[in-house]
Amino acid sequence: MVNEVTLVEVTPEIALITLKDVKHKNTFTKELIEGLLYAFAQIKANTQYKVVILTGYESYFVSGGTQESLMAIYNKELQFNAVNIYSLALDCELPVISAMQGHGIGGGFVFGLFSDFVVLSKESIYTANFMKYGFTPGMGATYILPKKLGVSLGHEMLLLGRTYRGIELEQRGIPFMVVRRAEVMNKAMELAEELAEKPRCSLITLKAHLVSGMRNELDGFIEKELKMHDETFHQEEVKEKIATLFGQ
Repeated sequence: MVNEVTLVEVTPEIALITLKDVKHKNTFTKELIEGLLYAFAQIKANTQYKVVILTGYESYFVSGGTQESLMAIYNKELQFNAVNIYSLALDCELPVISAMQGHGIGGGFVFGLFSDFVVLSKESIYTANFMKYGFTPGMGATYILPKKLGVSLGHEMLLLGRTYRGIELEQRGIPFMVVRRAEVMNKAMELAEELAEKPRCSLITLKAHLVSGMRNELDGFIEKELKMHDETFHQEEVKEKIATLFGQ
């Protein structure tokens, strides 16, 4: 496995995936993507695990696409679905907990929302900032934000591209635990330990039932998002915004 992604067996039943690409602040680099795919493949091959925890490092969870990948989409050299990382947690047969101790930005926030459980940090920033750059959302954002956060807040986040602290989202009534950054992993572990008390077969069977609708519906939204990208991504204004605003 690449150094940016580690898979640790916390207990024989609990797997912990940690994303730590300090140089690129956990953007979706080639190395981070390969590490995630490898980690989930290893989890799939293990017949003892019952639950997966996803987390980042220090003040970063996942920061979304790289500037280079956004420019490649602008230049029609790439589409965001070239490699399906956005639904790794949804497609995993085991319950997945996103311990989002740090910032979740753009596709990184979306990536975390596809988990079965989400724990946010009061101090961290969460944003679906696609429209900040002038292009419509991808990564399944138009599906998962209204689904998980509610239509009103989900549409607000998608249309405005604004950033929100975890404590602001808590005040808006999101249905997730929001705790101090130092407490996020402890809360995630409490959830994981409670899940691990259940039979593996029952967890897999119930998750498959609970997310079957989401799995069936997502592809249609991805197709529509790609069509919107064809209409919105290749504007000169978008190119300028990617060049000047990225990382701000």
